[in-house]
Amino acid sequence: MAVSSTTPHAQADVGRFVNDVWRERYFTACDAVHALGAPALAETDVETSFGTTHVYRYGPEDPGAVARTPVVLVHGAGSCSAMWYPNTPALSAERPVYAIDTPGDPGRSVQRAPIHRPEDAARWLDETLAALGLDRVHLVGSSYGGWLALNQAHREPARLASVTLLDPGGLEKVGVRFFVWIFVSLFATSAPKALRPRLAAWLEQPVLVVPELRTMIRLGVRAYRIRRPAPSPLTEAELAAVRTPLYLVLGERSLLVHPRRQVERVPRLVPGARAEIVGRTGHGPQIDHAEEVNRRMLAFMDSLD
Repeated sequence: MAVSSTTPHAQADVGRFVNDVWRERYFTACDAVHALGAPALAETDVETSFGTTHVYRYGPEDPGAVARTPVVLVHGAGSCSAMWYPNTPALSAERPVYAIDTPGDPGRSVQRAPIHRPEDAARWLDETLAALGLDRVHLVGSSYGGWLALNQAHREPARLASVTLLDPGGLEKVGVRFFVWIFVSLFATSAPKALRPRLAAWLEQPVLVVPELRTMIRLGVRAYRIRRPAPSPLTEAELAAVRTPLYLVLGERSLLVHPRRQVERVPRLVPGARAEIVGRTGHGPQIDHAEEVNRRMLAFMDSLD
């Protein structure tokens, strides 16, 4: 398993761990979350203009499914690819799956050059896919990773067979209510164990009731200094220019976007786009309702292949 080195403190404009001790603690927590999902067939480091990108590869046991168009997963902010543990078993049973640790967020990727602009983010991801030898992929992004996926469809769509956005950024300006929810959720991770199920239900925050996930998130905040581009919303003209098949999945009680507004707006602007709302969930539909969302994502990909 590859282990990244700590970025020099002089590089204040790149993401970095505070020191080697906290890095190793975080990696141990990540491994515990990864163990909740499908076992990775391999881990790979690929070089880009912005540093080393760490990638986990999963695959189907059925030889006939190995040649199907692969799925590439891009995680949310302040996390790593371990967050896909509820999804890797179902997705990798049907298709090859690659889960990417985003540079600038905690994970095993090592950032060496700034990624400040949306065009830098698109270039990084395109270089990563090229280095993996992937010419056509179904790109799936959650939250901030959803913004990265949408940004890719706008700026570098050549390798994309489709884009699936799970309660993504990039559709509207992030409001105060979302940041309040993030702050309260983080504070709630320190609550007594007996109170966490009630808080998890109130906040619709599964992090609180999955011990391994809770530990990983808490350590990530302490161990890593995040550096990544801001998820600026795409304009209506930019959305209307997207030609990659797009599937939008929103939580009914999302605080990142206004679900009913976007489920009408996105198909109106993006030709052929699908948009659906998952009930009884907030910002994490792929965690809260993993079986349902996995089924919907695979059905969308199958319809295109």
